[in-house]
Amino acid sequence: MFEALLSVHDKTGLVEFARGLHRLGWKLIASGGTARLLRENHLPVTEVADYTDSPEILGGRVKTLHPAIHGGILARDISEHVDELTQLGWHLIDMVVVNLYPFEETIVQPEVTLAEAIEQIDIGGVTLIRAAAKNHQRVTLVCDPQDYEQVLDALQNGGVTEPLRKELAVKGFRMTTHYDAVIADYLGESDSHILKLYSLQSLRYGENPHQSARVYGYQPAQGPLGGRVLQGKELSYNNLLDLDAAWRAVVSFEKCSVVIVKHLSPCGIASADWQLEAYQRALDSDPVSAFGGIVAFNREVDAETAGSVSQLFVECIVAPGFSAGALEVLAKKKNLRLLEMPDLKIEPLVEYRSITRGILQQSVDLGDPSGTEWRVVTEKEPTPDQLADLKFAWRACQHVKSNAIVFAKDEATVGIGGGQPNRVDCVVMATQRAGEKAQGAVMASDAFFPFSDSVENAATAGIVAIVQPGGSLRDQESIDACNRLGIAMLFTGVRHFRH
Repeated sequence: MFEALLSVHDKTGLVEFARGLHRLGWKLIASGGTARLLRENHLPVTEVADYTDSPEILGGRVKTLHPAIHGGILARDISEHVDELTQLGWHLIDMVVVNLYPFEETIVQPEVTLAEAIEQIDIGGVTLIRAAAKNHQRVTLVCDPQDYEQVLDALQNGGVTEPLRKELAVKGFRMTTHYDAVIADYLGESDSHILKLYSLQSLRYGENPHQSARVYGYQPAQGPLGGRVLQGKELSYNNLLDLDAAWRAVVSFEKCSVVIVKHLSPCGIASADWQLEAYQRALDSDPVSAFGGIVAFNREVDAETAGSVSQLFVECIVAPGFSAGALEVLAKKKNLRLLEMPDLKIEPLVEYRSITRGILQQSVDLGDPSGTEWRVVTEKEPTPDQLADLKFAWRACQHVKSNAIVFAKDEATVGIGGGQPNRVDCVVMATQRAGEKAQGAVMASDAFFPFSDSVENAATAGIVAIVQPGGSLRDQESIDACNRLGIAMLFTGVRHFRH
């Protein structure tokens, strides 16, 4: 007779799984609360304390930490081990069904105390997982209720295979690794960091067809970016990068806004009271680059806007929702991907980038830190309308690749330049894209001007006000140039590089 040890905190699906084991002739051994639940559901079960002839002690802190349990799990299927167990009156344990106290769920509670958190540090469960995982050549570890059905199916069709036991063992080791890392991070500063990622799907290829690719998430079975794909072709590696860039940009604006991204670069950003107007003005910023791009909305997409978007070839649309009318319009574009996001949050608030033999981590740039005060440094001050445009341009500039330059007017970009080794080239790019629309527009620069040439080029284009961090040894040259050219300029004291 096969024997299974059951000791779980999360009892989701447990009774059905145990009933399935019982039907297949398995003997059930269970600890305290688990045994009680099985008895209440009329399943025959031997309690751990009866099996070990040793009571639970210390208020249940010590239940399964006993040689009869761990000997039965760790014993190999060889005569020496079996004979030794038999002499001691113990048996082989063939399956361990276990999950852990909810430490991670506990510490996110706002009022949790250190003592309460420590009580949720599982000892016996972790030990059971490691023992069963180590001996997976013989023992089946089931540490995730989502695996109950798969294991029962295997048992009903010839038994759990060694590859499946190995897969379940790996899941167990990953679970305990993450569990210990969370505890270490909570109790004190750690000089190491463990990321727990779940494979969501393989992608057709990476940036180019000869590169393999896969997408991972922080939660199992989540959709891309945590959202839900409503229609369209499978998302590609490049689609996901562009969607992320567009979404991060659009949710940084409170007003109804639209962001259009192409190859990780915003080519149009606009805010308006009316969604269709915001879209049309974002598109007007650079309609050539918008072709084949990604469009992001921070409001539910309405049917009127959907009708306008459907007239342009775009790869994907991301938004917090789509009206029934919008879905009906966009359904006619069968290859168009629609990604519905659950909220307007950016999670997590840290970013990771791989480098050769390492990873960089930084906090997300959420805009100017609290308490930041802008100051006018020129003789001329911006008008209220110009100040509103400067605030918009400054927010938009944070999402453009450095050296970032944004021309804006009436809360819409009219020219964007970025991703070049020098700032002057980016001013020229923005000027070329804006054309006559630069007349009366404002300019934002993500970092200071080392020389006055950017200011002079901007004035020639028609720029009337500038916002930049300041901090250059030659700031006065730029200030003098603005005063000479009749341009208002503000310093923020904050830089927003995006490499």
